[in-house]
Amino acid sequence: MLTRRRFLAASLATPLAAPALRASEGPIKLRELYDRHAMSELAKSSEGTRISVEGYMAPPLKAESRFFVLTRIPMSVCPFCETEAEWPEDILAVYTRRVVDVVPFNRKITASGVLELGSHRDDETGFLSLVRLMDSSYE
Repeated sequence: MLTRRRFLAASLATPLAAPALRASEGPIKLRELYDRHAMSELAKSSEGTRISVEGYMAPPLKAESRFFVLTRIPMSVCPFCETEAEWPEDILAVYTRRVVDVVPFNRKITASGVLELGSHRDDETGFLSLVRLMDSSYE
């Protein structure tokens, strides 16, 4: 029998179980991290945890880099180098453990790392990110 106490207990436990349930479904899509130009509830609840996100590697800002930008759609040119290029709003900075081996821009990859939210400026490149994966790997 469903009582008020059981209903409230189940309601409070549901948000806690959501990230674990989502993680078991496979990699997150970039669009799932955003909610109308802000961080989604999934992103907020996943902060500080290791997640996997699928997307495309944008052309790197410089050679021998230990980070790259993951995009929702393939991008054949570096958006920072081409003023006419349209930079997508739903991007993810991916900081790797080692120097990045560049992947063709049109091949989908999955990046895994610890999700961090909030403003961060890369010391080496000056790139400003609001969301990123740290201690990452990709395949």
